[in-house]
Order: sequence, then structure tokens, then C-alpha cells
Amino acid sequence: MSNGYSEKGTGWIGFAAIMLGFAGTLDVLDGIVALSKSSFYVANAHYVFSDLRTWAWISIIIGALSIFAAFGIVSGAQWARWYGIVIAAISAIGAMGWIQHYPWWSIAIFTIDILIIYALSVYGGKTGPASA
Repeated sequence: MSNGYSEKGTGWIGFAAIMLGFAGTLDVLDGIVALSKSSFYVANAHYVFSDLRTWAWISIIIGALSIFAAFGIVSGAQWARWYGIVIAAISAIGAMGWIQHYPWWSIAIFTIDILIIYALSVYGGKTGPASA
């Protein structure tokens, strides 16, 4: 990969970027569905924090930030590595907010976020001195 990431982890970095973009898109869509048609989700679910509309906005914001992180990782920016780790961690916590509605989906998203954090923390470093 010519973007400065370690050659050994190019598959993991690609995985992280694609999954951040994909998860971000799904988060935005989930948030829009929750805002527009709340009957789509399980009725009478109890939340630890606020209500369905609040979680919808949180999901939209996390999704937009995830998409931004994916573009940064693809461009090879080192700030995007750390930003992606933070956003994946926030997304993992946010996935647990949807566990009342879709428990298996939330656990799957949580697992993918953990794999993204692994990929960016282990294989996201520079290979050496930058060559002009």
C-alpha cells in the first residue's frame, strides 16, 4: 500500500476502512429510520439513557464520524488511525444502546468495532521514515 501503512497489515487496514464506512452508513440509516418511523423498532423498550429519538441522533452523529474516519484511513493520514480507534470505541459503546431492539445485531457491530480497533492499533503504524 502506498499510503505509508505497514505492508504486513494492508488487509487489516483495508478491512478497518471498509467496515468503518459500512458501519457508519448503517448507523446513519438506522438513525434516520428511528427518527422517521419509530414503530419499526420494538415497542415499549426501556432505555438507560433518554429515549429512541435521542439514540437516533446519537446514531446519526456516530455514523457520520465513522464515514469521515474511513475516508481518512483510506487517504493514509496518521491522525485518522487514532481518530478511527476513538470512533470505533464510541461506536462499540453506541451499539450497546441498540441492544434492546436488536441484540444479535448489536453484538455483531460491537465485535466488528473491536476488530477495527485491533486492526488500527496493531497495523496502523508507519513503516519507517517518510520518503518524499
